[in-house]
Amino acid sequence: MTASLPDWLRALYPFKPQSFTTAAGARMSYVDEGEGDEAVLMLHGNPTWSFYYRELITAVAPQLRCVVPDHVGMGLSDKPQDHPYTLESRIADIEALVASLGLKKVHLVVHDWGGAIGFGFAGRHPDLIGRIVVLNTAAFRSPHLPARIALCKAAGVGPLIVRGANGFAGPAVRMAMARRRLTPDERRGFLWPYDSWANRVAVSAFVRDIPMAASHPTWTTLSQVEAGLERFKSNPALIVWGGRDFCFNDHFYAEWRQRLPQAETLYLADAGHYVLADANTEVVPRISRFLTGEAYSSSS
Repeated sequence: MTASLPDWLRALYPFKPQSFTTAAGARMSYVDEGEGDEAVLMLHGNPTWSFYYRELITAVAPQLRCVVPDHVGMGLSDKPQDHPYTLESRIADIEALVASLGLKKVHLVVHDWGGAIGFGFAGRHPDLIGRIVVLNTAAFRSPHLPARIALCKAAGVGPLIVRGANGFAGPAVRMAMARRRLTPDERRGFLWPYDSWANRVAVSAFVRDIPMAASHPTWTTLSQVEAGLERFKSNPALIVWGGRDFCFNDHFYAEWRQRLPQAETLYLADAGHYVLADANTEVVPRISRFLTGEAYSSSS
């Protein structure tokens, strides 16, 4: 797959992704940089891919192995049109990937949907989990759903917006940034895997999988993920939050402060949803220091 990457994208994403076949038979692409049976597992959300973590991988991999998958349907992974794109299937994919790699300790970095997926995995394998980094995400039920996302979730019109007009991934490269603008090639990089109706299948499925009522198939799975958060109150944790996020707003930040009261925090009032990209020069070094156990001298 990487042989087909254009030169401009290779310059920003200089990795050689590996492939893993899931239980459903889909090929999952993942970056695996560094060595050892202890690794940082970085999980992206919607509508990003492992490209989101490229600078953090480069910073951390010399000291800690980095495993960074593209969820099925996303990034460089297969995009089957009839796949069960559910939270449960995504947690199972991560379980299988980690097992196949023989990892003995996993440090979590999660963003957006990666929070529910990552903590879903962690709740089933708590003894594997070391340090935790939370980036503008959720792993618990919430009544909060912005009108824009509700429209993208609606039957009929939702797929037309998300898959037909690229009305989810397209606007995100601007709306998820607040401190700075992505460069033209950065925008192209985020959007490169999602260039057609077929290739946006999982972008739409992720939105539809947001459970807003107990009747939704993913409600039970997310409830179980939420219940498992209690297990991680003693893990070293860092919450990095962009305050200008119209979806994962400060209510989610406050919830995380309660769920992980031991966590260090870095709250960036002027940063957006793509906080790792928006405040990269500040956030990447801070997370890297945290993951590698280096002391941080000032509080945030």
